[in-house]
Amino acid sequence: QVQLVESGGGLVQPGGSLRLSCVVSGTIFSIYDMGWYRQAPGKQRELVAGITSGGSTNYADSVKGRFTISADNAKKTAVLQMDSLKPEETAVYYCNVDARTRVGRRDYWGQGTQVTVSS
Repeated sequence: QVQLVESGGGLVQPGGSLRLSCVVSGTIFSIYDMGWYRQAPGKQRELVAGITSGGSTNYADSVKGRFTISADNAKKTAVLQMDSLKPEETAVYYCNVDARTRVGRRDYWGQGTQVTVSS
């Protein structure tokens, strides 16, 4: 059974930084890409940053230059470094992995970690 566990969320002041980590457990044959999404109250879940198995990255326009995604497919981990955080970025952040497992290729999600940006 594949599970994703996020950590690193919390309360931070505007302009501060947080580092989110995601660890994937279970039998995975290959990882195609990993990503971080967020969902604020009353809003749809949105992509924040993604990284392919080849190392190509993509970011939401709103976070470019402030957030950095990295991943280690061998260790099945992903990290999102978030700098210069803004209050409007308060949300639950979710880790996602697109992977091939015993049941074929599919997306898996973590349970989410709360990020609150407030003074």
